[in-house]
Amino acid sequence: MTRRRPEHFHINQLKRTYNRQTGTFTINISYETAPATLTERTKEVAEAFGLGIDQTRQFTLYDNINIHIKPTDIVLITGDSGSGKSALLKAIKADLGNDAQDTKDIPIDPNKPIIETVGANTTQAIEALSQVGLNDAFLFLRPYAQLSDGQKHRYQTAQLTQSQKPFWILDEFTSTLDRDTAKILAFNLQKQARKQGKAVIAATTHKDLQRDFAPNVHIHKRYGKEVTIRHHPKAKAANCTLTKQMTIQQGTKTDYKALSQFHYRTSRLPPSRKIFTLKRKDELCGVIVYSYPPPITFGRSKVWKGNIHQLQEEVSAISRVVIHPKYRSIGLGAKLIAETLSQAETTCVETVAVMAKYNPFFEKAGMQRIAESKPSIHMALALWQLEVLGFDLALMAGTSYNEQKIKDVGITPIVDVLVELSQHDGSIRRRLSNLKNIYPKHEEFTAKIVEFNASELALALKRLSFCAQSKVYLFWKKEASAL
Repeated sequence: MTRRRPEHFHINQLKRTYNRQTGTFTINISYETAPATLTERTKEVAEAFGLGIDQTRQFTLYDNINIHIKPTDIVLITGDSGSGKSALLKAIKADLGNDAQDTKDIPIDPNKPIIETVGANTTQAIEALSQVGLNDAFLFLRPYAQLSDGQKHRYQTAQLTQSQKPFWILDEFTSTLDRDTAKILAFNLQKQARKQGKAVIAATTHKDLQRDFAPNVHIHKRYGKEVTIRHHPKAKAANCTLTKQMTIQQGTKTDYKALSQFHYRTSRLPPSRKIFTLKRKDELCGVIVYSYPPPITFGRSKVWKGNIHQLQEEVSAISRVVIHPKYRSIGLGAKLIAETLSQAETTCVETVAVMAKYNPFFEKAGMQRIAESKPSIHMALALWQLEVLGFDLALMAGTSYNEQKIKDVGITPIVDVLVELSQHDGSIRRRLSNLKNIYPKHEEFTAKIVEFNASELALALKRLSFCAQSKVYLFWKKEASAL
């Protein structure tokens, strides 16, 4: 084998201009190539087809093409592999300069929990991740390196939406994803771009994103010079196409258990009143559980009054809403709530939720935000006392952590803290000790908790940690015309 000359493959950009005032890109791209290495086989091919080894051939990809892109357009470039999509995207990116943010240029720390890598604070981070379907408490704590391919693409989209640059660039868009995830990602990306007033320019070989991406400009590149450019100025995707394939049916506890692994709470349920499922043919995509209301909860007195008997007759509580991670961020939580509220068989529905602080899907479903809880003065004092004993409040949601600290501190000091809390805050007694009595007395609480072993006390601390979380109380009442 002998080398005749340096490899000969050269892209000629005969003309490339960008008019920022009109948003017009004028593109001319061609390349020339010739065999660079002389071998027995290349000689045989050259002889068989009558080619000279030094013969150069020129190919034109874009011949004086004018593309109009406004700063708020959603642009989709499609075509077969090798047709010139990436070459066009690179040319547009070069013209945009510092106005473009390419996903390939986003720095990613593979080992840092993703909740630490987006947004200016925890609230902004949860909102940004939730908007792309990464709204799972356990996922927040995982690093990028431990995410699946689909989750990595969602995370990259979340990072992209944090960019202040007016143009977002994506090559090989959704190329490695299953097509359901691809449609969800396309829907979310265009939704966030339109919400922020940004332009997106994405290239892909796939032809199934048109309805979910809803491009204002669709460029389809074929082999050779043939290019089709279509403008759809009013295009918009209000809903992901997958939502139209979902149906709501009555479900069972078995359905909840099948999805409970995707909920940050325990798989155990309070006594359920109604369970509904969200299905796509035979695939279980979501579940909602309506339970009997607790005897006491913050916020209720602002919108409902009555005795305990009336409470059980008139009010249901949404105790769980779980959407399969694959289908999150396309409005299915709101859909599941909105279409089942009237089927709960009570005139009122309430819920207390942590995630409602960051994601307003309950409100989108028609529920009213009534109040947000804060730890009482007495609970705050108890938490401070536990901190003095050496507890890290952020880790108290883990029973194994609590057990280790109990071994270090001893049972008695912790029981003393909880007994003092019970003296001043009766609403916490039943939650911490799991007593059957709806309104347990302080003496009953004390008698039980002093008998707790380390494992039982660790669970009580976990419950205290959950009770101390800031939560939102929401309420819905059936309209009189619907009664």
